[in-house]
Amino acid sequence: MIAALALLLASYGAVAQRVEGDRARAEGIYATEVQVNGQGETERNSAFARGLAQVLGKLSGDRGAASRPGVGAELRQARTYVKAYDYRQDEGLGPTGAPNFRTTLVIQYDEEAVNDLAATLGIPVWPQPRPKPVLWLAIDDGSGPRLVGLPQVNAARPALNRAVERGYKLGLPTGNAAEQAAVGAIWRGDSAAVARASARYSPPMQLIGKLYRDTTNGWKADWTFVDAGKVLANWSQTGTDARQLMSGGADGAADALMKRYAKRATTGEPGVYHVTFTGIDSSDDFIRLAGYLQKLAVVRRLAPVRATPQGLEYEFELVSGMPGLNRLLARDGVVEVLEGLEGLEGQPPVYRLR
Repeated sequence: MIAALALLLASYGAVAQRVEGDRARAEGIYATEVQVNGQGETERNSAFARGLAQVLGKLSGDRGAASRPGVGAELRQARTYVKAYDYRQDEGLGPTGAPNFRTTLVIQYDEEAVNDLAATLGIPVWPQPRPKPVLWLAIDDGSGPRLVGLPQVNAARPALNRAVERGYKLGLPTGNAAEQAAVGAIWRGDSAAVARASARYSPPMQLIGKLYRDTTNGWKADWTFVDAGKVLANWSQTGTDARQLMSGGADGAADALMKRYAKRATTGEPGVYHVTFTGIDSSDDFIRLAGYLQKLAVVRRLAPVRATPQGLEYEFELVSGMPGLNRLLARDGVVEVLEGLEGLEGQPPVYRLR
């Protein structure tokens, strides 16, 4: 037992630790699940990058979070953001009816590190706790519109699952007789009447959708998202897969919520800045500094400008302001801010190469 405990404690030195569990599941904003083709290191690191992109999307509510400036560089070292991981084997049936197995990597990311990354790159963060809007969905498959309530939860599963992927949850009405009467209001687009029917639920948010057959495209969905009686968004979708249209409803609600509630950390404005570095005493120092700076996620472009008695002055084009740069410099410890010299009137901030 003592030897096993020593081995366990030693394992905590790894950046990404594997945790054991027969049926590991991802729970919360900072965890996700990624399907993989094997358990090798290359496949795992690729999954870590995809998973981090998903977590940033959930954290911000932004589907395009992974394509924001500077994120790509951090995705390439996503393993440094991993707190723990485990594999899960899921059994299913193939097209021929034979059993097949799917491997899923369940990843838990470090909350503090991910939050710091978002702040550094100026990614908006959708604060928690997050609301749970009520999904008022009526479906007409040709036999008349019917409300999807709790007893029909599986019918709404594509929307419910997609909401979780986007970092929030949707609820369903109980579907009692009184609520069934709201189908007429849904069908005629009376969002105020639906909001009144939803008054017993908290918070006062409704995702209202009607899904029906379309002679041209197969299916059509009309959506309205309401927050405290105010319509935040209206949109329509068509397609051959009703499940994808339901997922689109959850996406539209997430986009509306993110637009209203997500906030950026104070990182300053993107732009061109001048910074002076000291401690560069040789060509090796210059090469080491230049190589390090080029890898920083917030640096879009850099160039040495001039050498002065104070040091070597660089011009940076940053995707976020100086606070974002300082976060990365403090994290890595390659350079340090010289106390008392940062932010002098008319002078660029000064750093020392360690």
